[in-house]
Amino acid sequence: MAHPKSRISKQRKRKRRTHYNTPIPQVATCSVTGEKHLRHQAYWDDEGNMYYRGKVLVQAEEEDF
Repeated sequence: MAHPKSRISKQRKRKRRTHYNTPIPQVATCSVTGEKHLRHQAYWDDEGNMYYRGKVLVQAEEEDF
């Protein structure tokens, strides 16, 4: 197996890795409900409906009093 000629110090290794950033999540606003949500993710609104791409996926259950 190949071995490095000299060991890379922790400081040097960490300097190189400082540029690895997590991407900023893309937040979108629904045109139907106005809710903010992550792109390409289904989300629940305040009324209990689940939306994806402006369409209702799961309808809220109506409660009888």
